[in-house]
Amino acid sequence: MPSGIPTNRTNIDLPADVSQEILQKTQEASAVMQLARQIDLPGRGVEIPVILSDPSADWVSETGVKPVSNPGLDKKIMTAYKLAVIVPFSKEFVRDSKRLYDELVKRLPAALGKKFDSTVFHGSAPGSNFDTFAACTAQNIGGTNTYDGLVAADVDIADHDGILNGYAISPKARGTLLSAKDGEGRPLFINSVAEGAIPMILGAKTLQSKAAYKAGTGESVPNVVGVAGDWSMALYGTVEGVQIGISEEATLTYEDNGETKTINLFQQNMVAVRAEIEVGFRADTSVFNLLTTPYSAVTGATGATGSTGA
Repeated sequence: MPSGIPTNRTNIDLPADVSQEILQKTQEASAVMQLARQIDLPGRGVEIPVILSDPSADWVSETGVKPVSNPGLDKKIMTAYKLAVIVPFSKEFVRDSKRLYDELVKRLPAALGKKFDSTVFHGSAPGSNFDTFAACTAQNIGGTNTYDGLVAADVDIADHDGILNGYAISPKARGTLLSAKDGEGRPLFINSVAEGAIPMILGAKTLQSKAAYKAGTGESVPNVVGVAGDWSMALYGTVEGVQIGISEEATLTYEDNGETKTINLFQQNMVAVRAEIEVGFRADTSVFNLLTTPYSAVTGATGATGSTGA
């Protein structure tokens, strides 16, 4: 939403259990928040120690001098950046406050979680103290490369001193994985066709997120369909949970198919509710890999999916 819009807004306090439910459902809607570690984030930000090398031990004799090891240390700053969304409602709807709260709980977490995930996976960082996976090593898992591409991601992460312990995949990646079969024609990544789910890939936890997908633009820019990595090396933090504001007189400006449109709340007998969260994200991006499929000029950005001879 563009800045500088007159809002005449009033802050409201949601019941503590409702505010906590919105934050909880935001976390449930975000694959990143489910896989990464959460820390408390003060409004001014926080310094995060980063271990560059591990200490090393050695054998010594009974009275021998014990070895001294100085592990390499560094620090990163995690800064809180504001993520917000505004949802308009009719006044007739707002008359029933419980329904308003229920609708907030249902709608807002998905919007906040999806935007947070898409930014972390392949978006533009909101500031310099926010990490994304946009420039991570990419592994092709399309066509006959599904199994080999997943193994290559595992190897690359291990080569950077990480342990692949989680995947965040898009629905398009799910289709690719469900299509992967062994030499006998049996599915590789589900226990049975009846289950139709992929709870784990090569022994690692797997979550689905629509935000994990980014369409490619050509042969040199494939589709991004997921992320694999060592999520113990990823941290996110939030400040004060979700904040809510409400207005009955604002003029909201938004884009619709490239056309700028406005909603005058007073004139149209509406109310707008704004939800915002201050959140930060930091990670060792060397232990994460993007999972991709080839862009196809024939089929569009979906690329090809098929079986592997693994």
